[in-house]
Amino acid sequence: MATTKELAPPPAVSRDKAAFELLRVWVAEQGQHVSLRSGAWEDPFAWGTVLADLARHIVNAEAIHKKSLDKNAFLERMLEGFHAEIESPTDEAEGEIMQ
Repeated sequence: MATTKELAPPPAVSRDKAAFELLRVWVAEQGQHVSLRSGAWEDPFAWGTVLADLARHIVNAEAIHKKSLDKNAFLERMLEGFHAEIESPTDEAEGEIMQ
């Protein structure tokens, strides 16, 4: 696990004045906690694109740490977890809207 609590933003964030944070995911109190910017897009399809791109970034990051990683197998296993959680959630998404 990382030694710092927060991850550094990618370099492009400081170069692009129009950049904005879209999503943060934390593990705290043995659960997942999320902050996200809702209303970023009209079409929910865009969120699907974000999730797909994020999955590819996860695979690529894991491959750096595990040189013999089978990227396709890793992605397939990740998708199995995604579908299992969508079909039968292990808990309810709850929270509040904060400004």
